[in-house]
Amino acid sequence: MQVTEAQWSKPEKDISRSAFDRAYQREIDSLIKDVTERATQISEVNDIWQLHDFLSARRHEIDGKYDYRYSNLIFVFAQLVREKWLDLTELQGLEADKLAKISALVRMG
Repeated sequence: MQVTEAQWSKPEKDISRSAFDRAYQREIDSLIKDVTERATQISEVNDIWQLHDFLSARRHEIDGKYDYRYSNLIFVFAQLVREKWLDLTELQGLEADKLAKISALVRMG
């Protein structure tokens, strides 16, 4: 199934944007908590550089993952469900074929 922008209805676009934003905020909130905990353990300059490296890697990962192009959204949602940043129930209202594709990709991962 090729999923292009033209194949996403207005209600689906609204559901998708909302689910995407919730997953992103959950992951960012988790990152903030993790960084806060790590920062309290800094005792020497090497710890600062390690935190910097960690943040650089996470930024690269997050920026690459959260791609809101409709042509990629099925794959993004499958990854977010696999990583537990999103639940399939939050995607209810998408067409059945899109939900089936996401579910299949989650099982494959």
